[in-house]
Amino acid sequence: MNAMLRTVVLALSAWVLAGCLSSQAPRVDYTTLTGQVLKPADYQGEVMVVNFWATSCTTCVKEMPALIDTHNKYKAQGLRTIAVAMSYDRPDYVMNFAQTRNLPFDVALDIDGKIAKSFDDVRITPTTFLIDRKGAIVKTYVGEPDFAALHALIEKSLASPRPI
Repeated sequence: MNAMLRTVVLALSAWVLAGCLSSQAPRVDYTTLTGQVLKPADYQGEVMVVNFWATSCTTCVKEMPALIDTHNKYKAQGLRTIAVAMSYDRPDYVMNFAQTRNLPFDVALDIDGKIAKSFDDVRITPTTFLIDRKGAIVKTYVGEPDFAALHALIEKSLASPRPI
């Protein structure tokens, strides 16, 4: 490979990796089961866990108690959790799941799939994003997260000052 081509490839690789490391979360509206619309201004400056899931996903159902525990552990410190039900999930199933399990966080319906599409076209459940106070995606988990590692990242994110 000639030197010029190698330089271009290395520069492009660095640019791609830098984008992966500091990609911004999309600023989307979330419509919750209660009909509340969460707009970007409502969650700006917050540390967030956004979990894409489905009632038909066995791993999603399995991880939900750990997601509840995570939310309960950090909500007083400012963590906001939003569980986004996939567009193919029936709203009545989502409502039943949320009610029977007393989900303590916001549950949003992605009826038209726009939210999943805006998060790099999420198709695999569960997929979980940790977003810092500046709106950057800190970590993406496809499949069940390593909750100990997630907790460490949440604590680090919560320790950072709110942007002005």
